[in-house]
Amino acid sequence: MASGASAPPRLLNRAVIFLGPPGAGKGTQAKIVAGMYGVPHLSTGDMFRDHVSRGTDLGNRARPIMERGELVPDEIVLGMVKERLSRVDCRNGFVFDGFPRTLNQAERLTEILHGLSFGAPRVIHFVVDREQLFKRMTGRRTCKVGGEIYNVYDRPPRVPGRCDNDGGELEQRADDREDVITERLAAYDRQTRPLVEYYRRQNLLEDLNGMQGPEGVTRTLLELLAKAQ
Repeated sequence: MASGASAPPRLLNRAVIFLGPPGAGKGTQAKIVAGMYGVPHLSTGDMFRDHVSRGTDLGNRARPIMERGELVPDEIVLGMVKERLSRVDCRNGFVFDGFPRTLNQAERLTEILHGLSFGAPRVIHFVVDREQLFKRMTGRRTCKVGGEIYNVYDRPPRVPGRCDNDGGELEQRADDREDVITERLAAYDRQTRPLVEYYRRQNLLEDLNGMQGPEGVTRTLLELLAKAQ
């Protein structure tokens, strides 16, 4: 448990959505918060892999599209989301990371949540400035052996290019190059940033200072979720 969280949180009992640009820390915090509440951490990537591996109708429809490197249509994505939220492990709530990405997905998700008696989601908007996002992503290095993650700016290894734990070579992910990051952020601005105002108008959104350290972000998240309850 993160420093400052002295008692286990209560039941979540709702859908929680993390919004924010690539590199804002949504995935890391989603895993932590979902673990603390004992609820699933959901991502559409995991849903795609699950349906494809099980050979479901949705998975069989998605597989050739994914293999061509194209975007899976909303009809298929939302079908997978509805099926996943219907499972018993979601009955006490769940944390969405990276979904919805578009206004259409957000509107359809609202319909799904109401249909499954979850009501309105709680949306946390991770606010991080662009300079910090670039440093986080361009500076990120991953150990080829154990997967340990470093950052050349604020968490460098003791020996440049080598993992502290096993001496494995550190590599930069292909999508952490500056040109790719620029396009990822542009895509976020076009498609996903409008969701911030969509949820804000419904009084469902809380801004969170994502510039804090990871433990500070976790503490703030727990405070926001407790306030929502």
